Amino acid sequence: MLAVILSGGSGTRLWPLSREAYPKQFLPVVSDDSLLAETIDRGLGLGDDIRVMAITNEEHRFVVAAHLQSGAGDRTAGIVLEPVGRNTAPAIALAALAAAEQNPAELMLVMPSDHVLKNAEAFGKAVACGARAAEAGKLVTFGIVPATPHTGYGYIKAGQSQGDYSDVAAFVEKPDAATAQGYLDEGDYFWNSGIFLFRADRYLQELEKHQPEMMSACRAAWEKRAADMDFTRVDKAAFEACPDDSIDYAVMEKTSDAVVVPLDAGWSDVGSWSALWEIQPQDAQGNVCRGDVIVEDVTGSYLHSEGRLIAALGLTNHVIVETDDVVLVADRSRVQDVKKLVQQVKDRGGHEHKFHKKVHRPWGTYEGIAQADRFQVKRITVNPGASLSLQKHHHRAEHWVVVKGTATVHRGEETMLLTEDQSTYIPLGVTHRLTNPGVIPLELIEVQTGSYLGEDDIVRFQDTYNRS
Repeated sequence: MLAVILSGGSGTRLWPLSREAYPKQFLPVVSDDSLLAETIDRGLGLGDDIRVMAITNEEHRFVVAAHLQSGAGDRTAGIVLEPVGRNTAPAIALAALAAAEQNPAELMLVMPSDHVLKNAEAFGKAVACGARAAEAGKLVTFGIVPATPHTGYGYIKAGQSQGDYSDVAAFVEKPDAATAQGYLDEGDYFWNSGIFLFRADRYLQELEKHQPEMMSACRAAWEKRAADMDFTRVDKAAFEACPDDSIDYAVMEKTSDAVVVPLDAGWSDVGSWSALWEIQPQDAQGNVCRGDVIVEDVTGSYLHSEGRLIAALGLTNHVIVETDDVVLVADRSRVQDVKKLVQQVKDRGGHEHKFHKKVHRPWGTYEGIAQADRFQVKRITVNPGASLSLQKHHHRAEHWVVVKGTATVHRGEETMLLTEDQSTYIPLGVTHRLTNPGVIPLELIEVQTGSYLGEDDIVRFQDTYNRS
């Protein structure tokens, strides 16, 4: 079986913790591990012969690769890059094309990277049941046994029972409260989990049958693929021509071979701050408090501090989330509208929708400490063995001070080794490179001075990570 993890989302509804450049699947929002790490473990935990493949985008590729390297190791089956987003149906088609080259009958378990499943044993039993149906040619979706009349999920109506699973009678859009209560009372409706299981060849056959234009574009994009380090890049022009559609609309609602397996395993798509409040342990007053938080007369609230102390008094059913650069305060019943605030940030030309103060790069991270006219200060961390690109800047000079670890610095024709408390100066226009030759992270303070300090003032000559 191949566990295919879809990791292309931006997680807007968990802003400001989740940002476009580093969204919720990479964050430890429920446990000490990220949601993606938990998803990888979930797939591998189904058996020793399980391999993991990821479908992601250009921007997130190195973070996904790092997760797979540490979580799956030699059980990684590859990382496929989508040049543009075209929804889940084409993304899964790329994975199926890859799998079918090795074994057309390979079972593919498709999972989003940002869900929570608390009961691994129940999940394993449901997958084993689904595998039997998938081997027989069925296209399996997993229906979450509903605990409440939730209006934020789509539903699956079960039809004729086939023993451990049922035929799919219908996929239903998100209902209003009264309709959702009716679904719950009726008993044969399930929440749509977005988790699927089928043979690679059967998915491709059904996609060809119901969406031939999509299948043609995906096949053309795959046939013109190119290897880039650990990634597989499909042809951009061919994939751009692909219709944009979800697997539900493109295949599952049209095929006559869709079946649903009930899944009761503590599932959540962590689709909002309210959902995160629901699935985490609450204190006697119904509060979830993470980080440095003190409360008085606060009930039914979610309070999350990334650093600074949150002190809350006399609140009911609120969400407060503190990060280095944003503080969100919302009524818990309104958190689905966080995306409206994100749009306001975009409209005013801000960057808080896209980046955290700590920005992740394939070589490590950098974090802004101070900024004013003609200067800014950053904390830079370079992973062991990693190296920044060979580059120069047209508008700024840089001062580097090593505070931890060892740095190899190439500056023009010079090469020098710097240790803790040593520093160097990179004049404007001089070619330079920073490398960590050690076995511990390299940390340094960078002071930039100049007329323009934007991240786009970089001319790269060589780059280990094949960035332009």
